Amino acid sequence: MNWDLLIAEYNSGLEVLAAILALVIFVSSLDDVFIDCWYWARRLFRRARVERGAQYRRLTPEALRDRQEQPMAIMVPAWQESDVIAAMVQNMVEVMEYRNYRVFVGTYPNDQPTIDEVERMVNRYPQLQRVEVPHPGPTSKADCLNAVVAAIFEHEKEMGVEFAGVVLHDSEDVLHPLELKFFNYLLPRKDMIQLPVASLEREWYELVAGTYMDEFAESHAKEMVVRESVSGMVPSAGVGTCFSRKALLGLVGATRNKPFNIDSLTEDYDVGMRLSQLGMSSIFGVFPVTFHINRNSWGTSRRRELLMQMPLCVREYFPDNFRAAYRQKARWVLGIGLQSWEQIRWRGRSTAARYLLLHDRKGVITSFVSILAYILVAHFIVFHVGLATGWWHAYYPSLFQDGSIWRKMIYINAFFLALRAAHRVYFTSALYGWEHGLMSLPRMVVGNFVNCMAVARAWKMYLSYLFKGTRLAWDKTAHEFPSSAQLARRRQRLGELLTSWNAVDQSAIQRALEKQAGADVPLGRVLVSNGWLDEETLAEAIAYQADLPRAHLSAETVRKHAADMPLELAIRHRAVHIGLNKHSRPVLAVTSPLSEAALADMTQGLGVEPVQRIAREGELAVALRLLRDAGHDGKSTVPTGPLLGDMLIERGLLRRDQFETAMHEYKPDRHGRIGDYLVQRGVIAREMLEQVVQEQRSYFARTAAQPEQAHRGFFGKPSAQPT
Repeated sequence: MNWDLLIAEYNSGLEVLAAILALVIFVSSLDDVFIDCWYWARRLFRRARVERGAQYRRLTPEALRDRQEQPMAIMVPAWQESDVIAAMVQNMVEVMEYRNYRVFVGTYPNDQPTIDEVERMVNRYPQLQRVEVPHPGPTSKADCLNAVVAAIFEHEKEMGVEFAGVVLHDSEDVLHPLELKFFNYLLPRKDMIQLPVASLEREWYELVAGTYMDEFAESHAKEMVVRESVSGMVPSAGVGTCFSRKALLGLVGATRNKPFNIDSLTEDYDVGMRLSQLGMSSIFGVFPVTFHINRNSWGTSRRRELLMQMPLCVREYFPDNFRAAYRQKARWVLGIGLQSWEQIRWRGRSTAARYLLLHDRKGVITSFVSILAYILVAHFIVFHVGLATGWWHAYYPSLFQDGSIWRKMIYINAFFLALRAAHRVYFTSALYGWEHGLMSLPRMVVGNFVNCMAVARAWKMYLSYLFKGTRLAWDKTAHEFPSSAQLARRRQRLGELLTSWNAVDQSAIQRALEKQAGADVPLGRVLVSNGWLDEETLAEAIAYQADLPRAHLSAETVRKHAADMPLELAIRHRAVHIGLNKHSRPVLAVTSPLSEAALADMTQGLGVEPVQRIAREGELAVALRLLRDAGHDGKSTVPTGPLLGDMLIERGLLRRDQFETAMHEYKPDRHGRIGDYLVQRGVIAREMLEQVVQEQRSYFARTAAQPEQAHRGFFGKPSAQPT
């Protein structure tokens, strides 16, 4: 057998394949170059003619703020989002420069962790409403959204309000304060408004996540702009999309009360196409705003804080795991490249619209071409190394010899590749700096492999659906939300925070401040004791301000860990030991963060610095009484209500620093009851003590007559007795 001839035949066959791939790459590159040319021509034209025109007026944030607020609704589908949904809602409410809005979060009945988190936020924010999908999940994002839309219309009927716009977001989105102001400015003139989407900044070594930075930076700065300009049709990105009331009613009327296509895994793309076919007006909103950015300086541990001008956009984290990334992109490819081909076919209101359909769908083929090209390059390198070293000698005349059309096509494709790389570097650098701009070059290769795997998975799922009837379900992507440090949250004073939550009105805050004047009593306690605020909301507000998790106590937990911490420490610092965290550090339930001195005292007593969680005042009061009465059998009612020390301080009979100093030496087993101890120390007079104790007993008597009310919410459930 002549191995040289076999290798020559093999190489010749590969050259034929390479020629075919070169032709496909050339045609695909012409499409990309058309997008490039249109973008730059439009940009230069607008700068030379439009922006310098006498009639041109640049939109400003002040103009957005001057527009009267219309009612707005935000819908968030949530399937297995317990890790991020609370942080997302909390950040949204905190930063949003808008008052007249309501948030609807769709959950599934078989997703209890997400339900619990959403209900916790519902208790905190009156503008939040949970919507339950009528059947178990997972189904599809469209199915969840349809349930949310139905709840929005039901809310309109009940409250006699009509939302001017309905905004679509995911549970990992980070919103800009002016987002709703921008939508409010454009409604009802526009029927669908799509904001750009950008990845939050990643480290240089996070190559997979970095591909999302690069791809969204280019596509949402260039391609989406060209789409609107060429065809007037803007596809929804699934987040940061605002539908006018007219658009939503049009979708409902066209699909028998199912505005989103439950048969599509990319209902966002589908809905943009259907709105275009209904003749609705869409816009890709590019409005420069200021972002506060924390950026690492490469090569050092120093972080830079930057104020950047960039388009108003929705930011989020995308996966950095290779498998998670290609599975997520497979769903996009399946919906945009394959399902839309089946459902929408090649329908479009214009030739431009049909051309953009082709542009979107070419990836189901070209993603394989890139990887095949890498493999062929490796083969040709090995072949020519073999010729140069004498491993074999026979070869056929090459299709790519000098002067051939295929050699010229290789040069042209190389030029197109350089053009692609230059655009990628430019758009990535514009958002993330020159360092990430350079890193976008190796990340192009990583992105090609991710996209190839995504297309392969999409084809596998689609063919299984066609020939085996396999159901196409919501392929869940694990989401990540930035920490509070990354978001650089602005902490508000308690009164401002409660007012922004609509938990109390400004008049109640003012009256509480007047009562607080001259007294060493926290504002929250004044609000609660006067019935202007409930303990649960106060605990949520304190936890939010301190950026600490909540604690929900149980009698079983309190008794179980009673011996884990000296009782005098618990009483002195109003803290209850509730176990160890995963790092074996003690977890303490407190009503407000411990002071530095108290934390140091706790650390010395426990041998390790504890972590803190916020509990309600009533919960902690009962827990401390359980600890104090170690012989309590758990069958009789435990008194609930304010502790003696708190009552003395609230009535101005004792200063807090005096109480804390006296309690520093208090030993329950030696000194007995706290009131008697304070009298013995000369801190208060016996007459004052008896007066406050009598008030406390009267309170206990009233609550004992209504045990359900006395313990409502204590340890999480209403109960006549602690269990």
